[in-house]
Amino acid sequence: MEAIGAVIALVVLFGIGILTLLIVAAVKAGRAVAATVERTEANARRAVENVTLKAKTYTKPGAAGQIAGVRLSLRTALQGTREVLESGVGADEQLTEALQLLARLDAHAAELDRELRMLEREPESSRVSAKLPQLRERAGRITHSAESMRWAAQDRMHRFAEDELARLSQDCESEAGALRHWDTGAGAGSGAGLGTGSGAGAGSARAAAGAASSASSGSAADAPVPGIGSGGGRLSAEEVLGLAEPLTRFAQRLRKPSPGSSAG
Repeated sequence: MEAIGAVIALVVLFGIGILTLLIVAAVKAGRAVAATVERTEANARRAVENVTLKAKTYTKPGAAGQIAGVRLSLRTALQGTREVLESGVGADEQLTEALQLLARLDAHAAELDRELRMLEREPESSRVSAKLPQLRERAGRITHSAESMRWAAQDRMHRFAEDELARLSQDCESEAGALRHWDTGAGAGSGAGLGTGSGAGAGSARAAAGAASSASSGSAADAPVPGIGSGGGRLSAEEVLGLAEPLTRFAQRLRKPSPGSSAG
């Protein structure tokens, strides 16, 4: 019974955990959908207002058209800067601070847009003429600040892209040289050096062998061969055979006259 109760408790806890996770996921999904809808609605409202302001700029003369032009330029500058910074903040964390500054600048722009809308509904033309230059000067400062950040961010992205492309090109050239290793001057020079060295070594070996052969031939020719030929310090054939003294005696007998010839 206790085991069954423990299993039931575990199943209940597991079900509660799953239910909690489902509730949290549903809440997060609802918030994400609400944020997406709100963002889409804000973008649609902004687009409609921009179209309306552009139409007023061309259709309404006088102060109303000027106010619409100031509001449109203010919105366009802020929206363009926001798009550039948000597109590059993922690759460059330095743009996060620029986005924070843009948010503060957007707050001032929203306050100025509210004043411009109030001035647009102002029935007194003298007040409109008196306030409009001041508000246009403020809008110009905000627009200039937003454009400065946008241009700086664009230059920064361009510089990073150029540096990355230069490093990539250098790496590609190095890799191409490594792949074409047989066509490098260092390899050819080393191969020529090896060929020259081997030829010189072979020539030296052949010269040394020739010199040794000549020396051995000379020494063999100068050495006397016993029992062959005659000359100073060489033995004759008779001396070698031990017949030198008998042959001498025989020659002396041949030269002596015989007794019969002298008597006759």
